[in-house]
Amino acid sequence: MKNTTELKGDWNVTKGKLKQKFAILTDSDMLLVEGKQDELFGRLQAKLGKTKEEIHKLISEL
Repeated sequence: MKNTTELKGDWNVTKGKLKQKFAILTDSDMLLVEGKQDELFGRLQAKLGKTKEEIHKLISEL
């Protein structure tokens, strides 16, 4: 998994790829707010029905 700085740096690209792969995701699901990365992963877990580890793997493979 990318660290927070790397994730923030190319978040727009990553966000676009996730939204292409999972059409169910919305812009509000994909908000990356400073200090709330866990909240983002929680939203993705709930929306996609995947574990935190699966979400990390998905993002790192993009």
